[in-house]
Amino acid sequence: MSSVMGEQIKLTIFGESHGPSIGVVIDGLPAGIELDQEAIEREMKRRAPGNSKLATPRKESDSVSIESGFFNGRTTGMALCARIPNSNAHSKDYSKMKEIMRPGHGDYPGYVKFHGCNDYRGGGSFSGRLTAPLVFAGAVAKQLLAARGVTVGAHVAMLAGVQDQKFNPLGETAETLRAMGEETLPVLDPSVRETMAARITEAQKEKDSVGGIIECMAIGLPVGLGEPYFDSVESRLSHALFSVPAVKGIAFGDGFGLAEMRGSEANDPMAYQDGKVVCTTNHNGGVTGGITNGMPLLFTVAIKPTPSIGKTQHTVNVVTGEDTTLEVTGRHDPCILPRAVPVIEAVTAWTLLDLFLLAERR
Repeated sequence: MSSVMGEQIKLTIFGESHGPSIGVVIDGLPAGIELDQEAIEREMKRRAPGNSKLATPRKESDSVSIESGFFNGRTTGMALCARIPNSNAHSKDYSKMKEIMRPGHGDYPGYVKFHGCNDYRGGGSFSGRLTAPLVFAGAVAKQLLAARGVTVGAHVAMLAGVQDQKFNPLGETAETLRAMGEETLPVLDPSVRETMAARITEAQKEKDSVGGIIECMAIGLPVGLGEPYFDSVESRLSHALFSVPAVKGIAFGDGFGLAEMRGSEANDPMAYQDGKVVCTTNHNGGVTGGITNGMPLLFTVAIKPTPSIGKTQHTVNVVTGEDTTLEVTGRHDPCILPRAVPVIEAVTAWTLLDLFLLAERR
């Protein structure tokens, strides 16, 4: 299993969904950084399960115990280790998943790859539960980015066909981006929130699930983050974001829409504004040549519907070698988008911080 990521900041996650705990080790943080633990707790609560009728009823406080690398309110320069206890696992709900594979989940490839030794309870290491440590890492990264004048925010751009308005590609205020974190279902247009919630409830009643799109923006980025080719901003962010369960697509700026444009339409014209070079459009999402160009970083990610559903599905029993059916029981999100928003923000934040530290150490 590949559980380590990053260059200047090494991020290691550990644990399984129904194990004693999950957590993260962050290696490479400078010493002497003050961390606002209340701000970290707020970020953790945004992702924590059991806080909304639109999410799984599994209740976890996601309270964080910092085990090392933090003393007298500051980082020590040693590895920052954070542990999050699992306190509300119902492992008996997953007893049949030892043999019967969930369609759309990592059960079958995990069973084959790890020779049947993988922890199948709650999806084990394939579970979205492992995104809680990512949110902790992102909460730390957001504080370091804020000191550099950078703000990251995201919203539900589309859910089950219901569209929210889009971010202004030329930039939103830091206040607007931060306000997204104050809502259970973060949207720019409050009038669509009720309809989105109704789509989730409808799917839940039908023992089904829904997906959608999250739009993310980072403002305050300088020109020049990223390295051409294999460490481009798009490469590094895509690598990190595809590590989040259920992410199945990513598009920067106008993304696939650029394929339908002419060059004269897709190019972002440049001009001097108060002595600073700016683009008058942002079709490329703030990245050209794989490097940030000073415009807001803007991208969307596609989130697939939760695979664990109560509807009858055709599948296989890997022990008996027979075809069978499955109706998943237990506690599952009918839509993971509301809780995925802080995860997308978090992964974006620590990837950008890693790129910042790489640039600063040149």
